[in-house]
Amino acid sequence: QVQLVESGGGLVQAGGSLRLSCAVRGDTLRQYRMAWFRQAPGKEREFVGSTNRAGLGIYYADSVKGRFTMSKDYAANMVYLQLNSLAPEDAAVYYCAATSKFLTTATMTTAAPYEHWGQGTQVTVSS
Repeated sequence: QVQLVESGGGLVQAGGSLRLSCAVRGDTLRQYRMAWFRQAPGKEREFVGSTNRAGLGIYYADSVKGRFTMSKDYAANMVYLQLNSLAPEDAAVYYCAATSKFLTTATMTTAAPYEHWGQGTQVTVSS
């Protein structure tokens, strides 16, 4: 059973940066499509970005495009999310997710198809 463990969240000033990490344990990263989602208090879980098994075709939500960058380290079995130019509206709990399914461009942005989730890491942005 694969386990996902996020880290790297914290408090940052608006305009600052953070790098979130997701450790993939119990299986090989190459077996999964990986994604990042976030959830702010009182809001639904929101898609941030996703990449396929080969690490090609990385898709981002319009709200983070150009500011956030997703990457993988296959040797370390790690997935990263670099957050730049953070704004107060980026504050949320960020979740790493994985699926063994092959998803379409439409379904990859929804939470339901992802079978595995981390516990989340909190990102707080002060204005």
